[in-house]
Amino acid sequence: MTRRTERGAVTAEAALTLPILVAVTVGLVWLLAVGAAQVRAVDAARETARAAARGDSDAEAVAAGERVAVPGSTVSLSRRDGTVVAVASGRVEGPGALFEFLPGAQVRAEAVALDEEEAAP
Repeated sequence: MTRRTERGAVTAEAALTLPILVAVTVGLVWLLAVGAAQVRAVDAARETARAAARGDSDAEAVAAGERVAVPGSTVSLSRRDGTVVAVASGRVEGPGALFEFLPGAQVRAEAVALDEEEAAP
């Protein structure tokens, strides 16, 4: 008789745990997206600093960084004391409607390069 009362238990447990597993999976995928966005921010800052240091105009260097950065990111460039400093920052929104209550993640990176034009004799 006990077999009959436990008959739907597995189905009920699966119905309860499946949404949790989906939510965890979506969360992990979002964390991977944030990590990839951070890597792109680092690459964008480095590309901007490198382009400006080798003699490209500031506008060209910033444009090169914006091509690498996450869409909607900002890339800025400044020069001080013989160095070029590039900062790239952007935002990664939460994944879909499931986590819309969570704020997005901010990514930011800074790169510094020696200004080759000032260093040249």
